[in-house]
Amino acid sequence: MVYEFETFDDALKNRISFRRVKFEKDAELLHKWMNEEHVIPFWKLDGPREIYYKHLEKALSHSHQTLYIGCINDKPMSYWEAYWVKGDVVENAYPSAPFDQGIHLLIGEKEDLGKGYSLPLLKAMVRHQFQEPDTEKVIAEPDIRNKKMIHVFEKCGFRAIQPIELPDKTALLMFCTKDEFHRRWSYLDKERAKAHL
Repeated sequence: MVYEFETFDDALKNRISFRRVKFEKDAELLHKWMNEEHVIPFWKLDGPREIYYKHLEKALSHSHQTLYIGCINDKPMSYWEAYWVKGDVVENAYPSAPFDQGIHLLIGEKEDLGKGYSLPLLKAMVRHQFQEPDTEKVIAEPDIRNKKMIHVFEKCGFRAIQPIELPDKTALLMFCTKDEFHRRWSYLDKERAKAHL
């Protein structure tokens, strides 16, 4: 298996990895996750397989974002959209810089909820995004009702900026700067992180 990024998380005592979404391999699994009751309220992509498949094909064609499957010890259990703010719907929500990046995520499997996976996974993905030398800020715009996810973002190093209106939700705009992220997590063994670019 070729992963774009992988690391060993000391807290979880498990390996976290991310690989790019492949339509033929992942469409059925992602459709299943989008129809899980804990995902539906925040992603609103539930429904027939054919409709979701068209959405996924379009998402994969967008050059400003990269879709990932997040794994723990090689088990697929989460979905990620890492995107450049420039070219995204959130671009005009604040004075964005050319290399600002953003992140969307979900835990797909019910059995993986409530196990403390979200924060280690988010830390790993944001660390991967900050490997871009010119990126000084990663943003998030979770649904303002999603208090659990907002709390996870805050623990990772994001701070709330302001509510914003997006086409599909009222979101809370959040920022994580590279300086704050490295200050907060500087004790991590960076040598264990391996990027496969």
